[in-house]
Amino acid sequence: MNSNSKFMDLLERVLMPIAEKLNNNRYLTALRDGFLVALPLIIFGSIFVVLANLPFLDQMISESAFAAYQEALGPASAATLSIMALFVIIGIGYKLVEHSGGEGIYGGVVALAAFLILTPQMVEETPGGIPTSALGAEGLFVGIITAFVAAELYYFFVKKDWTIKMPAGVPGAVTRSFSALFPIALSLTAFLIIRIIFTFTPFVTVQNFIYTVLQEPLTVLGGGLPATIVAVLLIQLFWFFGLHGQILVNSVLDPIWYTLNNQNLEAFQAGQELPNVVTKQFIDTFIVGIGGSGMTLAVILGIFLIGRSRQMKQVGKVSAPPGIFNVNEPIIFGLPIILNPLVLIPWLLAPVVVCVVVYYSMLTGLVPKPAGIIVPWTTPPLISGFLATGNAWQGAVLQLVSMFIVFVIWWPFLKVMDKQYYEQEQAEEAAATTETEKPSN
Repeated sequence: MNSNSKFMDLLERVLMPIAEKLNNNRYLTALRDGFLVALPLIIFGSIFVVLANLPFLDQMISESAFAAYQEALGPASAATLSIMALFVIIGIGYKLVEHSGGEGIYGGVVALAAFLILTPQMVEETPGGIPTSALGAEGLFVGIITAFVAAELYYFFVKKDWTIKMPAGVPGAVTRSFSALFPIALSLTAFLIIRIIFTFTPFVTVQNFIYTVLQEPLTVLGGGLPATIVAVLLIQLFWFFGLHGQILVNSVLDPIWYTLNNQNLEAFQAGQELPNVVTKQFIDTFIVGIGGSGMTLAVILGIFLIGRSRQMKQVGKVSAPPGIFNVNEPIIFGLPIILNPLVLIPWLLAPVVVCVVVYYSMLTGLVPKPAGIIVPWTTPPLISGFLATGNAWQGAVLQLVSMFIVFVIWWPFLKVMDKQYYEQEQAEEAAATTETEKPSN
């Protein structure tokens, strides 16, 4: 076994068990599915943020008309993006209980109610109100933890059969509702006790405790370049072994990236300086959003420019249309990229180089930071870069530069692959010709 095979074998033995555990973990699955439940609402709100901040519109109409225009569109984002934690919480509670075999809807509502019990119900010293900031990015970590605990508590009481039994003949909806009464009541009572206990601590609220002990350190770590590079490398490595790296890594890091994303969105809407470079859209638009994981749209362009072999040309033709919309399974399996030692170096190196270039381009102010606007992942490159940076042309140019970087890194490796395929095809054609020209007996 050569050194390359040994390295591949080592990677497979180390990564595969980790990936399998992550993929089968029901908490991470519920977390991922919870965000997917919220995604349509988040995208809806993001679309109206874009519309409310169309370029040059403030110069084309009067100041009062522009303010009225933004005020008219404001409720779309206020009712979705500003309270996104609520949708994620419902999704997590629903999916976690459903995965265990229970009534998912009750998992969702008990998770939401538990979170609201823990949330400070005071707005500017006026009791009875809940600040929307606590329902958005600031409340996301508390919401995720609460959803996990509340859903598990609820299902624990259900399994213990601490339920009200209704006589035969009662409609099914009524029976299910009463069966959920005791488990929900016991679960929510536990959270009310937790809230009361925290009022006697220096933190006063669970939110302050979670933010100080967990959310702030993790957000700072996840928003840094080193942690982002590690995340990008893991995405690439998992994909190399045929596992959906994006789903696996996003399941762990999405809470951090969405929190950073919403902080930027709030600053963008307030006209303030954007605080974060690394956000959900930093990853989705400027790393993954250029043809899919590994930014393979640039690889497809390279195939069209240098491909001589029939196999490469065919892969390029098949992969190009979906690649424009960031679907890259055809090239991942067709080139192939999975378990192909020839492409391991560019597959790992190109996204890391682009990550560093994009990070410092935004950190230095050369390109605006992501504005917190969630751009649908199927949006073609250049358009997505323009939208994600708050309608800034520099975002589109940065994506174009990133594609060029990927193209340059992949160029020599594509040349080697194409040469191998071409020579193999020529040899097969020569063998077929020779076989045909043999005299018959």
